[in-house]
Amino acid sequence: MAKIEKLIEGYQRFYKKYFGSNDTLYQTLEQKGQSPKTLIIACSDSRVDPSIISDADPGDIFVIRNVANLVPPYQPGDEGLHGVSAALEFAVRILNVENIVILGHSKCAGVNTLLHPESLGSSDFIGRWVSIGEEAKTKAYEKSKVCQTGEHLNHTCEKEVILLSLKNLMTFPWIKDQVNSGTLTLHGWYFPIHDGCLHHYNPETKEFEPLCQKN
Repeated sequence: MAKIEKLIEGYQRFYKKYFGSNDTLYQTLEQKGQSPKTLIIACSDSRVDPSIISDADPGDIFVIRNVANLVPPYQPGDEGLHGVSAALEFAVRILNVENIVILGHSKCAGVNTLLHPESLGSSDFIGRWVSIGEEAKTKAYEKSKVCQTGEHLNHTCEKEVILLSLKNLMTFPWIKDQVNSGTLTLHGWYFPIHDGCLHHYNPETKEFEPLCQKN
């Protein structure tokens, strides 16, 4: 795993590429500001970096990352601090993104905690946060009646969390309005760590279908 020295070396390569050469990308981004067309809401898991998976350049995507790539429902009146909702509002109402992607993945510790809260132990914040996914947990158990333990249940719940987050996005009135008008499109992506074959959710077939092009 990367030590701080490796990260500093990586920064030096980044600096040389974008600031120590004739590359003008950051000059343009500094002068004109950011205008990404896509927001990706992803898990904080170190193995699932949206910029790496999508091979995006700086300025291409606006990213929100949290435990288990969860989107809470629209709750403007309560007293909680709404980091995800505030970032959503910025992306949709200020940056005018045209796509929102929920990016989930296999081996998600946050989803495993949702399924098995006893495994968490003492927690100040994680348990309450993942409880947003209770509806996904219920559906995962319903779909996995034959096999309610192990990887099958986890994979099912990981995908159900993506679908729940897509559903919760539509509780935000300014997201719903733009989706209905055709100016904003929602996407669900699932990244299996073992083979890297990204799947997208097809609302017509109600299945996650592969995007990878294998030789």
